[in-house]
Amino acid sequence: MDEKLPAILKICQKMNSERDLAALLDLIARESTRLIGAERASIFLVSPDKTELWSKVALGSPEMLRFDARLGIAGAVALGGRTIHVTDAYNDSRFHAGVDAHTGYRTRNLLAAPLRNYNGDTIGAFEVLNRKGGPFTGEDEEILKSLAAHAAIAIETAQLVGNLKRDREQLAEENTQLRRDVEGRFSAGFIVGASDKIQGVLRLIERIRDSSANVLITGESGTGKELVAKAIHYNSPRARRPLVALNCAALPETLLEAELFGVEKGVATGVEARIGKFEAADGGTLFLDEVGDLSLTAQAKILRVLQEKVLDRLGARKPTAVDARVLAATNKDLEAEIRRGTFREDLYYRLKVIHIRTPALREIRDDIPLLANHFLAAWRRESGKEPIKLSAGLVRRLGEMDWPGNARQLENEIKRLAVCARRRVITEEDLAELTPAAPESGSPRRSLAAAVGDFEQRLIREGLEECRHNQVQAAKVLGLSRQGLINKMKRYGLQGRGAR
Repeated sequence: MDEKLPAILKICQKMNSERDLAALLDLIARESTRLIGAERASIFLVSPDKTELWSKVALGSPEMLRFDARLGIAGAVALGGRTIHVTDAYNDSRFHAGVDAHTGYRTRNLLAAPLRNYNGDTIGAFEVLNRKGGPFTGEDEEILKSLAAHAAIAIETAQLVGNLKRDREQLAEENTQLRRDVEGRFSAGFIVGASDKIQGVLRLIERIRDSSANVLITGESGTGKELVAKAIHYNSPRARRPLVALNCAALPETLLEAELFGVEKGVATGVEARIGKFEAADGGTLFLDEVGDLSLTAQAKILRVLQEKVLDRLGARKPTAVDARVLAATNKDLEAEIRRGTFREDLYYRLKVIHIRTPALREIRDDIPLLANHFLAAWRRESGKEPIKLSAGLVRRLGEMDWPGNARQLENEIKRLAVCARRRVITEEDLAELTPAAPESGSPRRSLAAAVGDFEQRLIREGLEECRHNQVQAAKVLGLSRQGLINKMKRYGLQGRGAR
């Protein structure tokens, strides 16, 4: 065996460098038959549940065989974990002649050794068949054991590399499809509305699609400011880079700076380095929602980033370069905030390179039928329910109603109607059952503010009940920040069930 040791080492080197499983199995079979002087070699791998063997029969047969692991010499070796040497195959009771019958090959003698991985587990069997110069020898057995030891590790490595490659390709395919879905879902064409004001918003988004200029989006709560921001991002040159969102009103002042700019390792005991939203959006877009709620301190630091394209992590000794387009949204009148001294005028003009105003629902009543049917279709897709329609009378009534919560309120009402519907067509009667009755004639008229307040309280109660009093989820459903929800609950004296 000593004179064959260099050849064994050379074969092992070849096995360790091959990462394609099919090519590896062919290499093992070809080199082992040549070295040992056999006619054929086969690698049998056992299934994880130890019930089946599969084999790529090399040198003479391209077929893939699968058979019961309890059958044949290979099965005995794979399950028993010991080498078997057979000098007369057809006179050995363990031999499975069905393989020869399938392949048309006749086995005279064979030598089989177990394939053990790095952990010592048997993963299959390595067979050589029909030695050309007579029966297999003890030296052949030692050579086969040595080759089997290296082959097992090489096979597992090739399998791992193959699995990783398939997973990577599948992940890349899924990411590509997800990107297409997201870009399609948040394209400008996904914004519903045929009114002049909505079409004006769409035309402006189209005109700035090749720009990276900052955009200020203003409008009442529930008018789709975030949807506009996503449409701007996914129609821009930065569409393949991150869109990172931060609700400026959802975080206390003490955490906002770290969330925006990041933290350097060691700034406090046990603190690890963490990038902020600006760095996370590098090369892409940062969406600052409710920007009007930023403190003056935070405003000054954001202004520096916009002017100098650098930021300072908390505890850092040197600035970090960053390139993030900023889309800011607010339901506040920032010019009035500037006059009050609560918003910086220089930041305002830095953000307002492009200004988009999202119209309130009362300004685009002609779009209410389109929106209502759009929300109903979306609910049907998400819920998988049978087709359901809105009656013409109901659509007309929806167009006449006041919508202080704008499109978000309309969407929630459509969902509520769909969930409670008893027929295939939702009618005005269904709406009446879900809408508080109007005051009787002669009863005192209430102010608009009081009516809106009552309606808002009802929506908050229903949102909390729907989310089992999880304030974070309820705030998301209602289109509020968590802090905004807490403030409204305090204003109306609504009791929460813990800060979840």
